[in-house]
Amino acid sequence: MAGADVHSDTQGYDAAGHPGPARVAVVGAGPAGTLVAAALARLGALPTGLEVLLVDDDAGDGRGTAFSTSCPDHLLNVRARDLSARPEVAGDFVDWVRAHRDPAAGPDDFLPRGWFGDYLAALQSQLLAPDATDATDAIDATGVTVRRVPAGALAVDESGEGAERRTALVLRSGERLPVDAVVLAVGTERPGLDWVPPTLLASDRLVADPWRPGALDRPAGAPPGTVLVVGTGLTMADIALTVAADGDRVVALSRRGRLPLPHSAQRRAPRPSTALTAAIGDQVALPAERVERLVREHLLAGARGGDWRPAMDGLRPLTALLWQRVPEDERRALLRDGIPAWEVRRHRMPPATAAALARLRREGRLEVRRGEVADVEPLPDGRLLVALADGGRVVVDRVVNATGPEREVSRSRNPVVVDLLASGLGTAGPLGMGLATDPGGRLLGRRTAPAVWAVGALRRGELWETTAVPELRAQAVSVAAQVVARLRTRPTATGPASRPQVPRRDRPSRPLDRHGNPLTTTAEAAAAFDRGLLRVLRVQSGAEEAFAEAVRLDGGFALGHAALALVTHELGSTGDPAEALATARATLDHRATDRERSLVDVVTRRLHGTRLDGDRALRAHVDAFPRDGLAVSVAVPTIAFSGVTDLQHEAWALVESLRPAWGDDWFFTGLLAFVRQEQGRYDEADRLSARSLAREPGAGHAVHARTHVFYETGAHAEGLRWLDGWIRGGGHEASHRAHFAWHAALHELALGSVEDLRRRYEAQLAPPMVSGVRALVDSASLLWRCRVTGSWDDELPVRAVLDSVDDRLLAQPTTPFTALHAAVALAAARDVAGLARLRAHAAARPHPVMRDVVVALCDALTAVAEERWDDAVRTLRLLGPWVAQLGGSDAQREVVEETLLLALVRAGRCGEARRLLEARLDRRPSPIDTRRLAGVPG
Repeated sequence: MAGADVHSDTQGYDAAGHPGPARVAVVGAGPAGTLVAAALARLGALPTGLEVLLVDDDAGDGRGTAFSTSCPDHLLNVRARDLSARPEVAGDFVDWVRAHRDPAAGPDDFLPRGWFGDYLAALQSQLLAPDATDATDAIDATGVTVRRVPAGALAVDESGEGAERRTALVLRSGERLPVDAVVLAVGTERPGLDWVPPTLLASDRLVADPWRPGALDRPAGAPPGTVLVVGTGLTMADIALTVAADGDRVVALSRRGRLPLPHSAQRRAPRPSTALTAAIGDQVALPAERVERLVREHLLAGARGGDWRPAMDGLRPLTALLWQRVPEDERRALLRDGIPAWEVRRHRMPPATAAALARLRREGRLEVRRGEVADVEPLPDGRLLVALADGGRVVVDRVVNATGPEREVSRSRNPVVVDLLASGLGTAGPLGMGLATDPGGRLLGRRTAPAVWAVGALRRGELWETTAVPELRAQAVSVAAQVVARLRTRPTATGPASRPQVPRRDRPSRPLDRHGNPLTTTAEAAAAFDRGLLRVLRVQSGAEEAFAEAVRLDGGFALGHAALALVTHELGSTGDPAEALATARATLDHRATDRERSLVDVVTRRLHGTRLDGDRALRAHVDAFPRDGLAVSVAVPTIAFSGVTDLQHEAWALVESLRPAWGDDWFFTGLLAFVRQEQGRYDEADRLSARSLAREPGAGHAVHARTHVFYETGAHAEGLRWLDGWIRGGGHEASHRAHFAWHAALHELALGSVEDLRRRYEAQLAPPMVSGVRALVDSASLLWRCRVTGSWDDELPVRAVLDSVDDRLLAQPTTPFTALHAAVALAAARDVAGLARLRAHAAARPHPVMRDVVVALCDALTAVAEERWDDAVRTLRLLGPWVAQLGGSDAQREVVEETLLLALVRAGRCGEARRLLEARLDRRPSPIDTRRLAGVPG
């Protein structure tokens, strides 16, 4: 901490009367306070500067209670990938661990909790030393100073009215810190003691707070004994591992006797609930009974799909909204009856912790009982006789309180909270839990809203789940954005609060993106954003990194956060789109343009609404802002994005409607070239793609269009030479290199170059080079083509492809196009049971193409797998006119026709097979089709 100026009693001005730096006091220097300080450092660049004061009389180095443990068996119950303190850098914690603790740490590992504490301590230390040279120093923002005030906070004092209103944080020493805003990040209360009988409360054998340093140490010289832990949640798990390692036996007691359930060993993507999302969107109260029913149905549906846990994880973004929709008079019953069952599923144990507890139970060193403590009697030998409400008894050496933090804010032992309630600057939240706040976290006093915000545990009544790192991180950004927005209009030496600034001719204009759209950000952040946009337009990798760089340079750049959320969501990247979107919404303010506001709304609907709602919102945005290159890229179905429609003619109409806005732009010309080749206008498509590539050699859509022209016109040798040259050159940066490799492999298949094809598959298309949707669309479909054309004699390596794909893509695809390729992959593996699951899913979908076309395709491929050739021919022939509705290109859908050819030959319908091959050869030359025709008996 630097100097006495922190305690100056002049607020906002220097000796000459000029505005001084704005000042924000963050009360609490644990995890929540550190995250708030970091967010303010990113967002808080102000003309007058910003001083952030971290006020805490404890050690307060960022670790807090939960992450101060040094026991290696105390593991995080969240995978490492989800614990970055920096929203814009998803892998920051993992990178830190690899650099400082374990080079082999993986993003899906459950790492020691103490390591996360060390990571937070490093972050706080670095915030306090902005001149450090460590690579993570980039978090510091120009003009923002973070200082420690090692003192206890006593009260918040507000005086004056309107523009004369002043705020001060009063310290326990009696000193006053004049501030412009206060953020309460005080952490959780100590564990509640309501259940403790008076005789136990007076006993030194009660461990009232298990996280107090040394609280679990056995008295010196005492032999191992029995420890009763009241509570069977995650805290109990850590206590049990600690005391059992010291030789004690553990009895864990709770009303229901339930342990947290374990996480799965392998991470699976969260599965959202469309029913709950729709119910929340109705903006009406939801009876608790209906919420419980919808949650139960969602989890059961997940269980039927093989695992309920992704379904549970999919509810995380909805938890606060669900809690708020339940009428307050029903929430108390929900707390008593519904929440316990929720928590054992929601707050799960790491697999290693679950295995360790299971071992202790097998060895008789851990007993889990259902019951409540009724009374406690001290015994002559110092031990305790604990009587249970059901009449049972247990003799123990110690009793440890693991019932969780005190919920009633009226019983808070934090002096600032006590003072806020007494002064009326704060009021109790719903059900008496935490403090009442507005949706942004600002306190609601009895008479007014003070310049005080809260994050974390103090918002429990409003949000319910509010103390885990992902929630704290989102709240920190949201509150920081609101505080900074208020500081931008603070009183200055020249008069009252300034009005929002409107661009004028004598002020520098906003930076523009490459298509002339204004960007509400700094010039440096705008340049990074434009680099990301260029990579999207070129269909190159690296867009997410560029957008992340933009929001690192300007944490208040709402459009940058929205773009990061959009591409992460649409491309299935490893970042957290919901986190980025929450930041976009939190930082969106009055300065944003209509286009920026509209795109944030579009991203919200695409992430949290139905697919139809998201598609409609995106199409409306493109109609209103046709020169928004990012929106157009996502809206048009292409190699990179699924677009707003599966129907080819609708996609064509969308591109044609954009011609007046885009003219001869290289990006749009590439899109138009692809449309022209789909329409069979190959010469025109070739000219358009050549024009686009002449202006921008990295134009991915033009490359894709030209690739299709070569294939559809039968120029396989020329197309293979050209495409291989591009892949070795500019193609190394393409975000969908696997798809271009698939195109090259199709040329090799058509030419009969089977050995070259197999080498390409191993080098460019086999997992782990390719995974996820691309593995289905490119790798699996190529293997199936090799099988049906007789080009791969030995066993297909399709199982490795299926293992690289999320099970939900195979069993529950959301689009007909993905369903087509899931069915082909399952057929290649001869997985009849998988085809049956896919068929059942498609049959239950409201989408008519899923219900009719995909179901029939599953029937046909099942018949092929079972070698029922006549049945396969019958169904595939009926499918013919409807295959185009599955989406994708002619070259991709051709896999269905290839399957029909195999079925015709195997069914002995040689004449029909010859006619189909002759029609294909009339359409385009193909050496493999020529050989196949010669091999079919006439």
